[in-house]
Amino acid sequence: MLRKYFVALFAIAILLASSLMALAQTAPVRGKVELKKGEVLTPVEGAVVEVYRTDVKAKLPSGKTNKRGEFVFAGLPLGATMTFTVSGPGLKAEMIPGVKAGNENLKITVYEGDGKALTEEEVRSALSTGPRQAQSSEETPEAKKAREEYEKQLAEAQNKNKKIEQANEIVKRAGEEGAKAFNEKNYDLAIAKFDEGINADTEFVPNVALFSVNKSLAYRLRGFESYRKGATDAANKASWLEKAKNDFQASLEASNKTLEVIAKVTDPAETTKLAKNKYDALDNLVEVRRLMIRTNADTSQVTEINAALDAYLAIETDNAKKIKYQVGVADAIRLSGNTAMAIPLYRKILQADASNVDAMGSLGLCLFAEGAGASPANKEQMQEGLDLMQRFSETAPDKPGDAEYAAFKQSVAESVKYLKEQEKLVPQKGKSGPAPKKKP
Repeated sequence: MLRKYFVALFAIAILLASSLMALAQTAPVRGKVELKKGEVLTPVEGAVVEVYRTDVKAKLPSGKTNKRGEFVFAGLPLGATMTFTVSGPGLKAEMIPGVKAGNENLKITVYEGDGKALTEEEVRSALSTGPRQAQSSEETPEAKKAREEYEKQLAEAQNKNKKIEQANEIVKRAGEEGAKAFNEKNYDLAIAKFDEGINADTEFVPNVALFSVNKSLAYRLRGFESYRKGATDAANKASWLEKAKNDFQASLEASNKTLEVIAKVTDPAETTKLAKNKYDALDNLVEVRRLMIRTNADTSQVTEINAALDAYLAIETDNAKKIKYQVGVADAIRLSGNTAMAIPLYRKILQADASNVDAMGSLGLCLFAEGAGASPANKEQMQEGLDLMQRFSETAPDKPGDAEYAAFKQSVAESVKYLKEQEKLVPQKGKSGPAPKKKP
Protein backbone atom coordinates (compact mmCIF):
# COMPACT_ATOMS: atom_id res chain seq x y z
CA MET A 1 0.00 0.00 0.00
CA LEU A 2 1.34 3.42 -0.89
CA ARG A 3 2.16 5.54 2.09
CA LYS A 4 2.08 9.31 2.02
CA TYR A 5 5.44 10.95 2.72
CA PHE A 6 5.75 12.70 6.07
CA VAL A 7 8.63 15.12 6.59
CA ALA A 8 10.01 15.20 10.13
CA LEU A 9 10.18 18.99 10.33
CA PHE A 10 10.55 18.91 14.09
CA ALA A 11 13.43 16.41 13.92
CA ILE A 12 15.19 18.46 11.25
CA ALA A 13 14.75 21.60 13.34
CA ILE A 14 16.34 19.86 16.32
CA LEU A 15 19.23 18.66 14.17
CA LEU A 16 19.77 22.19 12.93
CA ALA A 17 19.62 23.58 16.43
CA SER A 18 22.24 21.03 17.49
CA SER A 19 24.43 22.13 14.61
CA LEU A 20 24.16 25.75 15.65
CA MET A 21 24.98 24.84 19.24
CA ALA A 22 28.07 23.00 18.03
CA LEU A 23 29.10 26.14 16.17
CA ALA A 24 28.53 28.43 19.12
CA GLN A 25 31.64 30.04 20.66
CA THR A 26 32.26 32.41 23.53
CA ALA A 27 34.67 35.20 24.30
CA PRO A 28 35.37 37.32 27.38
CA VAL A 29 34.45 40.90 28.13
CA ARG A 30 36.74 42.87 30.40
CA GLY A 31 36.34 46.41 31.60
CA LYS A 32 36.86 49.05 34.26
CA VAL A 33 34.44 51.30 36.12
CA GLU A 34 35.68 54.76 37.18
CA LEU A 35 33.92 57.53 39.11
CA LYS A 36 34.39 61.01 37.66
CA LYS A 37 34.54 64.01 40.02
CA GLY A 38 35.56 67.13 38.22
CA GLU A 39 38.53 66.09 36.15
CA VAL A 40 39.53 63.20 38.44
CA LEU A 41 38.76 59.52 37.64
CA THR A 42 38.76 57.06 40.55
CA PRO A 43 38.33 53.24 40.27
CA VAL A 44 35.05 52.05 41.83
CA GLU A 45 35.17 48.90 43.98
CA GLY A 46 32.06 46.77 44.47
CA ALA A 47 30.01 48.27 41.62
CA VAL A 48 27.40 45.82 40.32
CA VAL A 49 27.66 45.07 36.61
CA GLU A 50 24.58 43.44 35.10
CA VAL A 51 24.31 41.99 31.60
CA TYR A 52 21.19 41.90 29.41
CA ARG A 53 21.01 40.32 25.96
CA THR A 54 19.12 42.51 23.51
CA ASP A 55 19.14 40.22 20.45
CA VAL A 56 16.97 37.89 22.53
CA LYS A 57 15.21 38.60 25.78
CA ALA A 58 17.58 37.16 28.36
CA LYS A 59 19.50 38.26 31.44
CA LEU A 60 22.97 36.82 32.03
CA PRO A 61 24.76 36.40 35.40
CA SER A 62 26.00 39.65 36.94
CA GLY A 63 29.41 40.53 38.39
CA LYS A 64 31.19 43.07 40.63
CA THR A 65 34.25 45.22 40.25
CA ASN A 66 37.43 44.55 42.23
CA LYS A 67 39.59 47.04 44.15
CA ARG A 68 40.97 48.41 40.88
CA GLY A 69 37.44 48.87 39.53
CA GLU A 70 37.92 45.98 37.09
CA PHE A 71 35.38 43.35 36.08
CA VAL A 72 35.50 40.35 33.77
CA PHE A 73 32.96 38.00 32.20
CA ALA A 74 34.88 34.95 31.00
CA GLY A 75 32.49 33.43 28.46
CA LEU A 76 29.81 35.49 26.74
CA PRO A 77 28.28 34.29 23.45
CA LEU A 78 29.92 35.59 20.29
CA GLY A 79 27.48 37.29 17.97
CA ALA A 80 25.14 38.29 20.78
CA THR A 81 24.27 41.96 21.38
CA MET A 82 24.33 42.96 25.05
CA THR A 83 23.64 45.93 27.27
CA PHE A 84 25.66 46.40 30.49
CA THR A 85 24.37 48.39 33.46
CA VAL A 86 26.46 49.63 36.37
CA SER A 87 25.10 50.63 39.76
CA GLY A 88 26.28 50.92 43.36
CA PRO A 89 25.97 52.93 46.57
CA GLY A 90 26.29 56.65 45.88
CA LEU A 91 26.34 56.14 42.13
CA LYS A 92 24.01 57.17 39.35
CA ALA A 93 23.08 54.02 37.39
CA GLU A 94 24.69 53.87 33.98
CA MET A 95 23.61 51.86 30.93
CA ILE A 96 26.02 50.81 28.14
CA PRO A 97 24.29 49.21 25.11
CA GLY A 98 25.77 47.57 22.02
CA VAL A 99 28.41 45.50 23.82
CA LYS A 100 29.82 42.47 21.95
CA ALA A 101 31.70 39.47 23.30
CA GLY A 102 35.43 39.89 22.76
CA ASN A 103 35.52 43.48 24.00
CA GLU A 104 38.40 43.46 26.48
CA ASN A 105 38.80 47.17 27.08
CA LEU A 106 35.39 48.44 28.06
CA LYS A 107 35.74 51.66 30.08
CA ILE A 108 32.67 52.85 31.95
CA THR A 109 32.50 56.27 33.56
CA VAL A 110 29.96 56.79 36.34
CA TYR A 111 28.88 59.77 38.38
CA GLU A 112 27.57 60.39 41.87
CA GLY A 113 23.91 59.66 42.35
CA ASP A 114 21.19 58.08 44.46
CA GLY A 115 22.60 54.52 44.25
CA LYS A 116 19.44 53.12 42.68
CA ALA A 117 19.89 50.23 40.22
CA LEU A 118 17.97 50.00 36.94
CA THR A 119 15.37 47.24 36.61
CA GLU A 120 15.25 45.04 33.53
CA GLU A 121 11.99 46.69 32.50
CA GLU A 122 13.63 50.14 32.72
CA VAL A 123 16.62 48.95 30.70
CA ARG A 124 14.52 47.49 27.90
CA SER A 125 12.19 50.48 27.86
CA ALA A 126 15.15 52.85 27.53
CA LEU A 127 16.61 50.75 24.72
CA SER A 128 13.34 50.88 22.80
CA THR A 129 13.67 54.68 22.52
CA GLY A 130 16.84 54.35 20.44
CA PRO A 131 20.29 52.79 20.53
CA ARG A 132 23.25 54.21 22.39
CA GLN A 133 26.88 53.34 21.85
CA ALA A 134 29.15 51.84 24.45
CA GLN A 135 31.25 54.48 26.18
CA SER A 136 34.50 52.85 25.19
CA SER A 137 35.00 49.68 23.18
CA GLU A 138 38.04 47.97 21.78
CA GLU A 139 37.91 44.50 20.14
CA THR A 140 41.13 42.49 20.19
CA PRO A 141 42.41 40.95 16.91
CA GLU A 142 41.78 37.47 18.30
CA ALA A 143 38.23 38.34 19.31
CA LYS A 144 37.59 39.93 15.93
CA LYS A 145 38.84 36.81 14.14
CA ALA A 146 36.70 34.55 16.32
CA ARG A 147 33.65 36.76 15.80
CA GLU A 148 34.11 36.83 12.02
CA GLU A 149 34.54 33.05 11.90
CA TYR A 150 31.43 32.58 14.00
CA GLU A 151 29.42 34.94 11.79
CA LYS A 152 30.63 33.02 8.72
CA GLN A 153 29.59 29.69 10.24
CA LEU A 154 26.28 31.16 11.35
CA ALA A 155 25.60 32.43 7.83
CA GLU A 156 26.41 28.99 6.43
CA ALA A 157 24.10 27.33 8.96
CA GLN A 158 21.31 29.78 8.15
CA ASN A 159 21.77 29.14 4.44
CA LYS A 160 21.64 25.40 5.07
CA ASN A 161 18.50 25.86 7.12
CA LYS A 162 16.91 27.78 4.26
CA LYS A 163 17.76 24.99 1.83
CA ILE A 164 16.29 22.42 4.22
CA GLU A 165 13.07 24.42 4.48
CA GLN A 166 12.85 24.68 0.69
CA ALA A 167 13.53 20.94 0.35
CA ASN A 168 10.82 20.21 2.92
CA GLU A 169 8.31 22.15 0.89
CA ILE A 170 9.23 20.28 -2.29
CA VAL A 171 9.18 16.90 -0.54
CA LYS A 172 5.80 17.55 1.08
CA ARG A 173 4.26 18.70 -2.20
CA ALA A 174 5.81 15.86 -4.21
CA GLY A 175 4.59 13.31 -1.67
CA GLU A 176 1.03 14.59 -1.70
CA GLU A 177 0.83 14.98 -5.49
CA GLY A 178 2.56 11.64 -6.07
CA ALA A 179 0.15 9.84 -3.75
CA LYS A 180 -2.84 11.43 -5.46
CA ALA A 181 -1.56 10.46 -8.92
CA PHE A 182 -0.83 6.92 -7.73
CA ASN A 183 -4.32 6.47 -6.29
CA GLU A 184 -5.74 7.68 -9.59
CA LYS A 185 -3.51 5.13 -11.40
CA ASN A 186 -1.66 7.92 -13.17
CA TYR A 187 1.63 6.10 -12.79
CA ASP A 188 3.54 8.37 -15.20
CA LEU A 189 2.87 11.41 -13.02
CA ALA A 190 3.36 9.45 -9.78
CA ILE A 191 6.83 8.31 -10.86
CA ALA A 192 7.78 11.87 -11.87
CA LYS A 193 6.62 13.22 -8.48
CA PHE A 194 8.46 10.51 -6.54
CA ASP A 195 11.63 11.38 -8.46
CA GLU A 196 11.05 15.05 -7.60
CA GLY A 197 10.83 14.11 -3.93
CA ILE A 198 14.06 12.08 -4.08
CA ASN A 199 15.97 14.87 -5.83
CA ALA A 200 14.80 17.46 -3.30
CA ASP A 201 17.10 15.95 -0.68
CA THR A 202 19.29 13.11 -1.91
CA GLU A 203 21.30 13.03 1.34
CA PHE A 204 18.36 12.41 3.69
CA VAL A 205 18.09 8.59 3.81
CA PRO A 206 14.45 8.31 5.02
CA ASN A 207 13.45 10.59 2.15
CA VAL A 208 15.28 8.58 -0.53
CA ALA A 209 14.26 5.21 0.93
CA LEU A 210 10.53 5.95 1.10
CA PHE A 211 10.21 7.69 -2.26
CA SER A 212 12.21 4.89 -3.91
CA VAL A 213 9.89 2.28 -2.41
CA ASN A 214 6.84 4.11 -3.72
CA LYS A 215 8.47 4.59 -7.12
CA SER A 216 9.25 0.86 -7.34
CA LEU A 217 5.59 0.05 -6.73
CA ALA A 218 4.43 2.54 -9.37
CA TYR A 219 6.82 1.07 -11.94
CA ARG A 220 5.64 -2.44 -11.10
CA LEU A 221 1.97 -1.63 -11.55
CA ARG A 222 2.60 0.32 -14.73
CA GLY A 223 4.58 -2.64 -16.07
CA PHE A 224 1.75 -5.04 -15.29
CA GLU A 225 -0.71 -2.72 -17.04
CA SER A 226 1.47 -2.89 -20.15
CA TYR A 227 1.51 -6.67 -19.97
CA ARG A 228 -2.29 -6.78 -19.73
CA LYS A 229 -2.65 -4.46 -22.72
CA GLY A 230 -0.37 -6.76 -24.69
CA ALA A 231 -2.60 -9.71 -23.83
CA THR A 232 -5.52 -8.05 -25.66
CA ASP A 233 -3.52 -6.37 -28.44
CA ALA A 234 -1.97 -9.20 -30.41
CA ALA A 235 -0.64 -6.89 -33.14
CA ASN A 236 1.46 -4.93 -30.65
CA LYS A 237 2.05 -7.64 -28.06
CA ALA A 238 5.84 -7.60 -28.42
CA SER A 239 5.95 -3.83 -27.93
CA TRP A 240 3.77 -3.96 -24.83
CA LEU A 241 5.83 -6.78 -23.39
CA GLU A 242 9.03 -4.78 -23.92
CA LYS A 243 7.48 -1.84 -22.08
CA ALA A 244 6.48 -4.15 -19.27
CA LYS A 245 10.00 -5.57 -19.07
CA ASN A 246 11.53 -2.07 -18.92
CA ASP A 247 9.19 -0.99 -16.13
CA PHE A 248 9.79 -4.19 -14.18
CA GLN A 249 13.54 -3.59 -14.46
CA ALA A 250 13.12 0.01 -13.28
CA SER A 251 11.08 -1.28 -10.33
CA LEU A 252 13.93 -3.61 -9.36
CA GLU A 253 16.41 -0.73 -9.56
CA ALA A 254 14.25 1.46 -7.31
CA SER A 255 13.97 -1.30 -4.70
CA ASN A 256 17.71 -1.90 -4.82
CA LYS A 257 18.24 1.85 -4.32
CA THR A 258 16.17 1.66 -1.15
CA LEU A 259 18.28 -1.21 0.17
CA GLU A 260 21.49 0.53 -0.87
CA VAL A 261 20.83 3.73 1.10
CA ILE A 262 19.53 1.84 4.14
CA ALA A 263 22.67 -0.31 4.20
CA LYS A 264 24.76 2.83 4.76
CA VAL A 265 22.93 3.67 8.00
CA THR A 266 24.94 2.65 11.09
CA ASP A 267 22.73 4.00 13.87
CA PRO A 268 20.61 1.07 15.19
CA ALA A 269 17.76 3.41 16.11
CA GLU A 270 17.62 4.84 12.59
CA THR A 271 17.89 1.37 11.08
CA THR A 272 14.85 0.32 13.10
CA LYS A 273 12.87 3.28 11.74
CA LEU A 274 13.75 2.17 8.19
CA ALA A 275 12.77 -1.48 8.75
CA LYS A 276 9.41 -1.10 6.95
CA ASN A 277 11.09 0.44 3.91
CA LYS A 278 13.53 -2.47 3.81
CA TYR A 279 10.70 -4.99 4.11
CA ASP A 280 8.75 -3.33 1.29
CA ALA A 281 11.83 -3.28 -0.96
CA LEU A 282 12.57 -7.00 -0.40
CA ASP A 283 8.90 -7.84 -0.89
CA ASN A 284 8.90 -5.97 -4.20
CA LEU A 285 12.08 -7.64 -5.45
CA VAL A 286 10.41 -11.03 -5.10
CA GLU A 287 7.10 -9.98 -6.61
CA VAL A 288 8.62 -8.16 -9.59
CA ARG A 289 10.88 -11.08 -10.45
CA ARG A 290 7.91 -13.43 -10.15
CA LEU A 291 5.96 -11.25 -12.57
CA MET A 292 8.88 -11.08 -14.99
CA ILE A 293 9.03 -14.87 -15.06
CA ARG A 294 5.27 -15.41 -15.05
CA THR A 295 4.59 -12.95 -17.89
CA ASN A 296 7.63 -14.15 -19.88
CA ALA A 297 8.93 -10.58 -19.81
CA ASP A 298 12.30 -11.90 -18.62
CA THR A 299 12.60 -15.59 -17.79
CA SER A 300 16.30 -15.13 -16.95
CA GLN A 301 15.10 -13.89 -13.56
CA VAL A 302 14.73 -17.56 -12.58
CA THR A 303 18.41 -17.47 -11.61
CA GLU A 304 17.91 -14.37 -9.43
CA ILE A 305 14.62 -15.01 -7.71
CA ASN A 306 15.77 -17.61 -5.19
CA ALA A 307 18.24 -15.20 -3.59
CA ALA A 308 15.54 -12.51 -3.44
CA LEU A 309 13.09 -14.99 -1.91
CA ASP A 310 15.60 -16.07 0.75
CA ALA A 311 16.26 -12.44 1.72
CA TYR A 312 12.53 -11.79 2.04
CA LEU A 313 11.87 -14.97 4.03
CA ALA A 314 14.65 -14.04 6.46
CA ILE A 315 12.68 -11.01 7.69
CA GLU A 316 9.08 -12.20 7.19
CA THR A 317 7.49 -13.31 10.47
CA ASP A 318 4.09 -14.39 9.12
CA ASN A 319 4.24 -18.08 8.15
CA ALA A 320 1.16 -17.80 5.95
CA LYS A 321 2.81 -15.05 3.93
CA LYS A 322 6.03 -17.04 3.70
CA ILE A 323 4.20 -19.99 2.17
CA LYS A 324 2.17 -17.76 -0.15
CA TYR A 325 5.34 -16.21 -1.57
CA GLN A 326 7.08 -19.58 -1.85
CA VAL A 327 4.11 -21.02 -3.77
CA GLY A 328 3.96 -17.98 -6.04
CA VAL A 329 7.65 -18.20 -6.88
CA ALA A 330 7.59 -21.98 -7.35
CA ASP A 331 4.53 -21.73 -9.62
CA ALA A 332 6.16 -19.04 -11.77
CA ILE A 333 9.29 -21.16 -12.18
CA ARG A 334 7.25 -24.29 -12.98
CA LEU A 335 5.16 -22.49 -15.58
CA SER A 336 8.33 -21.13 -17.18
CA GLY A 337 9.25 -24.74 -17.91
CA ASN A 338 12.02 -25.03 -15.31
CA THR A 339 10.46 -27.90 -13.39
CA ALA A 340 13.79 -29.13 -11.98
CA MET A 341 14.33 -25.83 -10.13
CA ALA A 342 10.74 -25.79 -8.88
CA ILE A 343 10.94 -29.24 -7.24
CA PRO A 344 13.05 -28.24 -4.17
CA LEU A 345 10.84 -25.17 -3.64
CA TYR A 346 7.67 -27.28 -3.53
CA ARG A 347 9.33 -29.79 -1.21
CA LYS A 348 10.26 -26.97 1.16
CA ILE A 349 6.66 -25.76 1.15
CA LEU A 350 5.34 -29.19 2.01
CA GLN A 351 7.87 -29.55 4.82
CA ALA A 352 6.40 -26.39 6.36
CA ASP A 353 2.78 -27.24 5.48
CA ALA A 354 2.15 -30.88 4.68
CA SER A 355 -1.52 -30.15 3.92
CA ASN A 356 -0.84 -27.68 1.10
CA VAL A 357 -2.71 -29.47 -1.66
CA ASP A 358 -1.72 -27.00 -4.39
CA ALA A 359 1.96 -27.66 -3.65
CA MET A 360 1.22 -31.42 -3.84
CA GLY A 361 -0.33 -31.14 -7.27
CA SER A 362 2.41 -28.82 -8.53
CA LEU A 363 5.22 -31.00 -7.18
CA GLY A 364 3.53 -34.02 -8.73
CA LEU A 365 3.49 -32.34 -12.15
CA CYS A 366 7.16 -31.39 -11.83
CA LEU A 367 8.22 -34.89 -10.81
CA PHE A 368 6.23 -36.37 -13.67
CA ALA A 369 7.83 -33.98 -16.16
CA GLU A 370 11.35 -34.63 -14.90
CA GLY A 371 10.86 -38.39 -14.65
CA ALA A 372 9.32 -38.70 -18.10
CA GLY A 373 11.98 -36.46 -19.63
CA ALA A 374 14.91 -38.42 -18.24
CA SER A 375 16.77 -40.90 -20.38
CA PRO A 376 15.95 -43.55 -19.52
CA ALA A 377 12.66 -42.53 -17.89
CA ASN A 378 12.86 -42.23 -14.12
CA LYS A 379 9.98 -44.47 -12.97
CA GLU A 380 10.63 -43.65 -9.31
CA GLN A 381 10.07 -39.92 -9.89
CA MET A 382 7.01 -40.64 -11.99
CA GLN A 383 5.59 -42.85 -9.25
CA GLU A 384 6.11 -40.17 -6.58
CA GLY A 385 4.51 -37.65 -8.90
CA LEU A 386 1.51 -39.88 -9.42
CA ASP A 387 1.06 -40.43 -5.68
CA LEU A 388 1.07 -36.69 -5.02
CA MET A 389 -1.26 -35.84 -7.91
CA GLN A 390 -3.68 -38.58 -6.88
CA ARG A 391 -3.88 -37.11 -3.38
CA PHE A 392 -4.36 -33.64 -4.89
CA SER A 393 -7.23 -34.89 -7.06
CA GLU A 394 -8.94 -36.42 -4.04
CA THR A 395 -8.62 -33.41 -1.74
CA ALA A 396 -8.29 -30.25 -3.85
CA PRO A 397 -11.11 -27.72 -3.39
CA ASP A 398 -13.16 -26.30 -6.23
CA LYS A 399 -12.65 -22.67 -7.12
CA PRO A 400 -15.61 -21.60 -9.25
CA GLY A 401 -14.77 -18.84 -11.72
CA ASP A 402 -11.01 -19.39 -11.49
CA ALA A 403 -10.14 -20.47 -15.04
CA GLU A 404 -6.42 -20.73 -14.33
CA TYR A 405 -7.00 -23.04 -11.39
CA ALA A 406 -9.45 -25.12 -13.41
CA ALA A 407 -6.78 -25.56 -16.10
CA PHE A 408 -4.28 -26.61 -13.44
CA LYS A 409 -6.66 -29.25 -12.07
CA GLN A 410 -7.31 -30.49 -15.57
CA SER A 411 -3.58 -30.81 -16.21
CA VAL A 412 -3.16 -32.86 -13.04
CA ALA A 413 -6.12 -35.11 -13.94
CA GLU A 414 -4.73 -35.75 -17.43
CA SER A 415 -1.30 -36.52 -16.02
CA VAL A 416 -2.75 -39.01 -13.54
CA LYS A 417 -4.71 -40.69 -16.32
CA TYR A 418 -1.63 -40.95 -18.54
CA LEU A 419 0.52 -42.47 -15.79
CA LYS A 420 -2.15 -45.00 -14.95
CA GLU A 421 -3.11 -45.99 -18.48
CA GLN A 422 0.13 -45.56 -20.45
CA GLU A 423 2.80 -46.16 -17.82
CA LYS A 424 0.68 -48.71 -15.95
CA LEU A 425 1.54 -47.11 -12.60
CA VAL A 426 -0.73 -47.52 -9.59
CA PRO A 427 -1.06 -44.78 -6.94
CA GLN A 428 0.53 -45.85 -3.66
CA LYS A 429 -1.34 -44.55 -0.65
CA GLY A 430 0.73 -43.26 2.26
CA LYS A 431 3.95 -43.03 0.22
CA SER A 432 4.00 -39.23 0.41
CA GLY A 433 2.74 -38.77 3.94
CA PRO A 434 -0.78 -38.74 5.39
CA ALA A 435 -3.54 -37.53 3.11
CA PRO A 436 -4.82 -34.08 4.06
CA LYS A 437 -8.45 -33.40 4.76
CA LYS A 438 -10.35 -32.09 1.78
CA LYS A 439 -10.95 -28.36 2.10
CA PRO A 440 -14.52 -27.12 1.67
